[in-house]
Amino acid sequence: MIVGWSMSSSINKQLVIDSLLMAVNKRKPAENLLLHSDQGSQYTSQGYQYLLSIKNIVPSMSHKGCCYDNSVVESFFSSLKRELLIDTSRHSKQHIKTAIFEYIEIFYNKQRRHSTINYCIPEHFDSSFPL
Repeated sequence: MIVGWSMSSSINKQLVIDSLLMAVNKRKPAENLLLHSDQGSQYTSQGYQYLLSIKNIVPSMSHKGCCYDNSVVESFFSSLKRELLIDTSRHSKQHIKTAIFEYIEIFYNKQRRHSTINYCIPEHFDSSFPL
């Protein structure tokens, strides 16, 4: 289930900070949550690392060039690109943002079955585990 996400025209620290804040505000995780990312500069930035520390989140990072650690997230982005099929040259930024919001919040989390979780719907799977 995608619990924190953000959109921007550039990949920077504010993008990942906004995503993390959405996830933390939505889920209110217990202390010492393990959060995995790659080694991008946005994830190693002081602002992002500071936010992790004040929220008592333990960072975990892949080794350089190792895409398998993030395979579920890589699969999500592949599905988004393959299933949403939006022509960015023909639509406004607002239209694109609305389409991505609907894909994540209405379809991906609440309707789409996932092989990673035995073909369950993320919202159903997630609700079976207390926070």
